[in-house]
Amino acid sequence: MSLLTFLIPIALGMGAAGLAAFFWAMRNDQFEDLDGAANRILIDEEDEV
Repeated sequence: MSLLTFLIPIALGMGAAGLAAFFWAMRNDQFEDLDGAANRILIDEEDEV
């Protein structure tokens, strides 16, 4: 039982850290251009020498 009192706060803390990282990414416009990366792979650019 003492193991659960140790692991549950750690799991909650990791969940809160993940949620905080997600909100940080949303606030810093990390998800603005969702189609840009998908379209960039389709563009065939010639290598410049």
